[in-house]
Amino acid sequence: MLEKLKQIQSRFLEVEKKLSSADAMSDMKLFVRNNKEYKDLKPISEAYHSYKNLLSNINDAKKIISSSDDSDLIDLAKMELSNWNMEKDLQEEKIKILLIPKDPEDSKNAVVEIRAGTGGDEAGIFAGDLYKMYTSYSTMKKWKIELVDVAEGTSGGFKEVIFNVQGNDVYGQLKFESGVHRVQRVPETETQGRVHTSAASVIVLPEAEEFDIELKNSDIRKDTYCSSGPGGQSVNTTYSAVRLTHTPTGIVAQCQDQKSQIKNYEKALKVLRSRIYEMELQKKMEEESSQRKTMVSSGDRSEKIRTYNYPQGRVTDHRIGLTKYNLQSVVSGDLQEFVDELIIAENTQKLKIGKLTDE
Repeated sequence: MLEKLKQIQSRFLEVEKKLSSADAMSDMKLFVRNNKEYKDLKPISEAYHSYKNLLSNINDAKKIISSSDDSDLIDLAKMELSNWNMEKDLQEEKIKILLIPKDPEDSKNAVVEIRAGTGGDEAGIFAGDLYKMYTSYSTMKKWKIELVDVAEGTSGGFKEVIFNVQGNDVYGQLKFESGVHRVQRVPETETQGRVHTSAASVIVLPEAEEFDIELKNSDIRKDTYCSSGPGGQSVNTTYSAVRLTHTPTGIVAQCQDQKSQIKNYEKALKVLRSRIYEMELQKKMEEESSQRKTMVSSGDRSEKIRTYNYPQGRVTDHRIGLTKYNLQSVVSGDLQEFVDELIIAENTQKLKIGKLTDE
């Protein structure tokens, strides 16, 4: 483990030197990659220094025990050695987690799409509830949300809503939300008090940067139309809404949130680029080993991942068998406990796969 940490520390110092050089920003794509690698390696570098100091303390204590004639000093060294050995075990477990190869997509911003599923008007209302939940969670995380496109439901909520989330490690936290979410409750329109089950699907895409995927202007068809929905006369009378079609794949993205056609075009282009990028990632995942497909964040959009049961105040994540009876807190944006447990589950699985590969 120490040898592995030394190699990483050497690479960290190398990247640090590159970032501090006079021509560091002459190639912006390279600078962005180096800066990301520096941020990824820094926690491991800090762990390396801490672990190295701990091993030095353990060696010093062993020397005292083996060579000193002072019984009090030996007793003190034995006590410290016991504590440091326990600390060593804890640090090694943390380092194992740090050494798990990070998904390069985790640090990206995200594009989130929520669509009402089975359940009629109630499904649309539930889609609106999920949007509010993610908005509140993003506010807690100090992330920025940008609305891209909205199709409102007939009785409130949304048929579909698409938005960008920008901040630190957004995709790495939100990627576990992809899949089918179910709600069990008595709809407002239900006169006999019967519990109904409705669903909404959530898709979380890593937001692709320009250098992640190259789009040719000749491959993109741009259509403009009048926006619909709230926004006043200018929204409904000017051709500000934009629909982009990537002709080689048939993938479509649109935006009508802004009064400016240029701004709508930029937002729609972000979504289009991210959808094409995600399609390429899916191909790559399918080509990789079946082990990768067993991970928690499998990206299976048809998978039922979570149920929100209002009569019992219960939220259950079916992938990891986690049930909590704090539904109101969760739908108000307190998602972190579920996110943390899902990250732990995926890291544990990665460690197991790593051991099997080593064997």
